Amino acid sequence: MFRLLFLCCLLAIVAAGPARAAPPQLMLAVPYAEGIDPREYWVSEKLDGVRGRWDGAALWTRGGYRITPPGWFTRGWPDQPIDGELWISRGRFEELSGLVRSATADPELWRQVRFMAFDLPRHPGGFDARLRALRELVSGSGSNSLQLVDQVRVAGSGELDRRLEAVVAAGGEGLMLHHRDSAYRAGRSEQLLKYKPYDDAEARVVGYTDGRGKYAGLVGALVVERADGLRFRLGSGLSDAQRARPPPRGSWVTYRYNGLTSNGVPRFARFLRVRHEMPPPDPQPAATPAQATP
Repeated sequence: MFRLLFLCCLLAIVAAGPARAAPPQLMLAVPYAEGIDPREYWVSEKLDGVRGRWDGAALWTRGGYRITPPGWFTRGWPDQPIDGELWISRGRFEELSGLVRSATADPELWRQVRFMAFDLPRHPGGFDARLRALRELVSGSGSNSLQLVDQVRVAGSGELDRRLEAVVAAGGEGLMLHHRDSAYRAGRSEQLLKYKPYDDAEARVVGYTDGRGKYAGLVGALVVERADGLRFRLGSGLSDAQRARPPPRGSWVTYRYNGLTSNGVPRFARFLRVRHEMPPPDPQPAATPAQATP
């Protein structure tokens, strides 16, 4: 009897957990580099949100976890896949992340969220054609929760830099650039670029240093370890609340930095946020006929 009760409880716990599937095959960006002609690209703000894939019936995170908003949130959405970003506004990532991970869909909180659509994975055309089709789909959905990411063209690198400066000054992360002729291909693509004033990466928390001065009795810095074993400290960027209750050992965090030192250590590393869900390995692009094994 006890064993049967235990199994029933275990099944209930498993059933209550978040549904997970294979991670969606997403097109991923590479950094923008000098010498690239931005006139060939559509430019949009890089939103500080949660990447999502609408598969025509349900929402999924980049890691393959089911997102469960209230039913009205996705009512009227197209029955075809859409690539986008769940977003509230600049500077509210932590609030959004907690909402997305919650098993209870709070209707009032979800009313603040928008799914900002920026691509159509199954459309066979270049980005120009995909963007036209996406505009029609979003407009025809009649849904306030489904919106189109604002895409613009720029006259050259000078205008691109000014746009980046304006976005960052307003609290944004940076810009995204979609090549006008690019096909949607899973994996890293030089046809999709991210343009930011800093780099970011992930590291695992392995320890702490004691705070001094005004931080006495609190954590002075996180000791973190990259996947390659390099250890360094993250002190800047931590709030007083995070110093009092720091991310636990073993958790992963995202940090910002400005290039690397001669020893390969991130320069001016700054804590950004706890990484609740690590991204899956990059999907591998499908082989072209010339690359396929005979």
